[in-house]
Amino acid sequence: MRIAILSNGPANYSTSRLVEEAKNRGHEVEVIKYKNCYLSLDDKHPYVFYEGKKLEGFDAVLPRIANYMTRYGCAIVRQFEMQGVWTASSSIAITRARDKLRSAQILAKYGVDMPKTLVSRNTADIDDLLEQMGLPVIIKLATGTHGNGVVLADTKKAAKSALQAFYLYNEDGTNILLQEYIEESAGTDIRAFVVGNRVVASMQRQSLDDDFRSNLHKGGSGTPVKLTDEEKKVALKAAKAMGLHICGVDLMRSSKGPLVLEVNASPGFGIEKVTGRDVASKIIEYIEHNAPRKNGKDRVGA
Repeated sequence: MRIAILSNGPANYSTSRLVEEAKNRGHEVEVIKYKNCYLSLDDKHPYVFYEGKKLEGFDAVLPRIANYMTRYGCAIVRQFEMQGVWTASSSIAITRARDKLRSAQILAKYGVDMPKTLVSRNTADIDDLLEQMGLPVIIKLATGTHGNGVVLADTKKAAKSALQAFYLYNEDGTNILLQEYIEESAGTDIRAFVVGNRVVASMQRQSLDDDFRSNLHKGGSGTPVKLTDEEKKVALKAAKAMGLHICGVDLMRSSKGPLVLEVNASPGFGIEKVTGRDVASKIIEYIEHNAPRKNGKDRVGA
């Protein structure tokens, strides 16, 4: 098969692992820096161009789109979709996952358990919001990532100050989310890596010091963890609701059972180092079994 990996470059760890496993399994793979691509919007010939050449003839596209490049990256994915090329993650699923508000609405619609969440853009609602949510409360930007744009407020004064600061900073209209604080899981969450209809690896992330955020990007540490059957079921349900076949589902253990915090459309591969699980090969296997065959050739080694 010919596989295109849309990435920031081959030096990225996740990209290098995917290239390694694809080649080991007999595939031809090309890493494409999607931010350097340009598009032909001719309705009869919706091509993607890269380094002066037209990109065509791929059996599958594997998007690894960075958060800050979501719009343009998804436009590239969409262009391949317009050509009829199979993509491991659809442009619309990636876009939905990057919007925390939209994600929460979708998860709620499909009955996925989450921490209680309120959304507002009006500073006049602060008192009512806090009365409904209670304290302490987590306040976050709808577009934040890697633990950025997230604060924990344990007093009404602190919550008001944080909300007012976010509203002032986001005059362009970014939504603000208030989320229930789950005390029993403070500073700890679980990343379940989903590929197809399986959880192929899982780790528990623990914050350092007293930080309530457990993101590895914030210096948190990870350890392998065995998920319960219920946690696996919830992770797969969340992935299915978001329309993502390859994703990271972040869970929190609570007295009410597992709660979904977020579904990540391009999860990092640090989980391989933590768990010793070969995630990259599972992704390539998924592509082999799901990308359409061309010219009657077998997927593996085609």
